Amino acid sequence: MKILILGRGVIGSQYGWAFQNAGNTVDFFVRKSSRHTYADYIELHTYDGRTKKNIDTKRNINLKYEISPDEKYDLILISVNPEQVTNAVESVKDFAGDSTILLMGNHGGNPVDNIDILPKDQFVISFPSAGGGITDNVLNGILYGSVQIGASSDTLSSREQMVKELFESAGFKVSVHKDINAFLWNHYVLNAAMETEVLKRGSFEAVITSKDGLASMMRNVKDMIPYLKAKNISPDLPVRAMSILPADIIASIMMRTMYKPGTPAYSAVAFNKYTVGYSVREICEDARKLGVSLPRIESAL
Repeated sequence: MKILILGRGVIGSQYGWAFQNAGNTVDFFVRKSSRHTYADYIELHTYDGRTKKNIDTKRNINLKYEISPDEKYDLILISVNPEQVTNAVESVKDFAGDSTILLMGNHGGNPVDNIDILPKDQFVISFPSAGGGITDNVLNGILYGSVQIGASSDTLSSREQMVKELFESAGFKVSVHKDINAFLWNHYVLNAAMETEVLKRGSFEAVITSKDGLASMMRNVKDMIPYLKAKNISPDLPVRAMSILPADIIASIMMRTMYKPGTPAYSAVAFNKYTVGYSVREICEDARKLGVSLPRIESAL
């Protein structure tokens, strides 16, 4: 399969590496203005959840600064911040042709609902199970062994089936969600709960190294339950658990397990350079329209 990845971010770089290792041809489309920023290689230090091994490798990548409309790709992978999705799709429309557009990200609901640049049935929605950060050309991250994709109906479309088979051929376990909108909203709330604490404390690392920071994140989740219900979204099991179980106990467990210094999850979050705040502002603005008060979340703004 011939795959184009928009940008050279954490998500695209790690999945691109996995797809290339599975025998696919992978190109990275970056802006001309970034010509002197990106090298034609990336140094990858990531925990591969498929094999339960740490990967330390330096690999060449094929950077493309221009793409002709005549060049055909089977799949175009776009993984950008929620506020960048429309511009990202706009940047590939002239050469997208009949390519399947895979949108991977943490979105407030189905991003395709707000896109009219290309046909809606050309898109497949996926939630990435990966994270980390890039400094210069060095990526420190984590790539879990599972991935989530959305189904547009009871039966997978040909594009959705193609994406499912692509991930499976690269060794990923695929979970299919018939209600991807609800799945995404639940995770978006979790993301905003973490971002709220990052805004208050200055960094992701400051949150995960603090029992109070993690406990406050749990309380932020509980604060947003009425918001989800106002949107007719049922809180899923992780959200319900975080809102019911004692926050201090969950925080202590997380610090001793997944966020223990030296673990893959700790390293991935600590290296995260993501600019926070958008999801917090978006949810607060939406909550006001719905008449829902979010005092803990609004305090971060």
